[in-house]
Amino acid sequence: MDLEAFVEHEQDRGLRISTVRTRLACIIAFLHFLMEQEIIPGSVLKRGIRLKLPETLPRAMNPADVRKLLSVIDGIRDRALILLLLRTGIRIGEALGLKVNDLDLKDRKVHLFEGEKNSMGRVVYLSEDAVFAIKLWLRRRDASKEFVFYGQSQGHLCYSTGRGIFMNYLRKAGLEQKGYTVHVFGTRLPPSFSTPGCVWNVSSRFWGIRISR
Repeated sequence: MDLEAFVEHEQDRGLRISTVRTRLACIIAFLHFLMEQEIIPGSVLKRGIRLKLPETLPRAMNPADVRKLLSVIDGIRDRALILLLLRTGIRIGEALGLKVNDLDLKDRKVHLFEGEKNSMGRVVYLSEDAVFAIKLWLRRRDASKEFVFYGQSQGHLCYSTGRGIFMNYLRKAGLEQKGYTVHVFGTRLPPSFSTPGCVWNVSSRFWGIRISR
């Protein structure tokens, strides 16, 4: 049971800390009830979780640390996922929810038809290394699956699995003590703003980028 992953997932959706705190309190109250009924062990809530309002935006990953992280990624799927997040700045929930038809690799575009926070669609552009990694993964993946990053069932990878992938590579790169979370992806701007005919509007809390022609 990963309450920390749940908290990060809710924050990644753009919910206020007060809303996340209320939802977490409801879950904890229910878990206490299950413990009183001896349905689950009391050790489930052995460690508490404290929430506080963030004083600053999530810190973008240092370029040297990005290189360290990429150097230890050995899985084709994992490299495609992490490069997609790093190079576009989309949220991990958006990346996990992508379907194959949302990708336009010829024009190096990803279509996000409905934003998690405001229900508005947008387009993000891919770097060359992200396109290469995604193409490799598309050649290896199960073509019968609907989602780009699919789970064991017909759905996509769950949030806790995606978070676990990132945390595992942080440990392999020796970066686990630097305080990085999956939210660092949402603070990294794409490496190039040279796409012709595009007007970039950087405005959201996580530097979400809208593109208009």
